[in-house]
Amino acid sequence: MSRMNRASGTGGTGGADRAVDGPEAGMATAEYAVATIGAVGLAGLLIAILKSDMVRGLLEGIITSALSVV
Repeated sequence: MSRMNRASGTGGTGGADRAVDGPEAGMATAEYAVATIGAVGLAGLLIAILKSDMVRGLLEGIITSALSVV
């Protein structure tokens, strides 16, 4: 194999750079999409929780007690 083929990843016998054909084509993209949607949903839930009055009061209490020590 020439140096150019090794650098570009073509011409080798390994299957790592081979495209997937058949029923599993595009599976990685679909898995990334599902994971992204899940992450966005979790982020939205965390934002809703952190905006609640109870959590805001807890955070204010922690900050006030930390500043009163100094």
